[in-house]
Amino acid sequence: MKQFIEFIPVLLFVVVYFTTRDIYISTGVLMAGICFQVAYEFIRFRKVEKKTTVIFWVAMLFGGATLAFRNQEFIQWKPTIVNWLFCVALLMSQLISGNNLIKKMLSEQLTLPDLVWRNLALGWSLGFFLAGGLNLVIAYNFSLDFWVTYKLVGGIAISLIYMIVTMVYLIKGGHIQDDPPPAPEAE
Repeated sequence: MKQFIEFIPVLLFVVVYFTTRDIYISTGVLMAGICFQVAYEFIRFRKVEKKTTVIFWVAMLFGGATLAFRNQEFIQWKPTIVNWLFCVALLMSQLISGNNLIKKMLSEQLTLPDLVWRNLALGWSLGFFLAGGLNLVIAYNFSLDFWVTYKLVGGIAISLIYMIVTMVYLIKGGHIQDDPPPAPEAE
């Protein structure tokens, strides 16, 4: 359910853009949608995740600049800034403080050696860096319509690809089994 709530502001942005063909109205809707997302998280869980907080502030800053300066480039930079901030957060937490944010988020579901956690953090960091760069390539080399479509479809596709790559890495490394072990026989 939470992933669906995170998806709503982007979906609203795309729907409003293709309905109105107005990047400024759709930017305002995106900003409002993210405000509702933050409110929902706070009401439902009594806290707002750091990830959501980062997305909120970047959206408010770059969305606000888009509206104030009537320049779509600000909102087109938003996904890049968010992805690169996540990249830096993963790298810095791993390299400077020795904390692994991926491990912190997933250690209740997975038990992995520290080397594997480090590789996952570095891999996801690379993924966030590449996603940010790809967003800029699309923003500056394709039409606004194509970029808006990419914002919806590309973000989901990149996340799915990285989840699949992560699962394959964990399965191939023997860290999780693709087939559950047989149940012990009763004596």
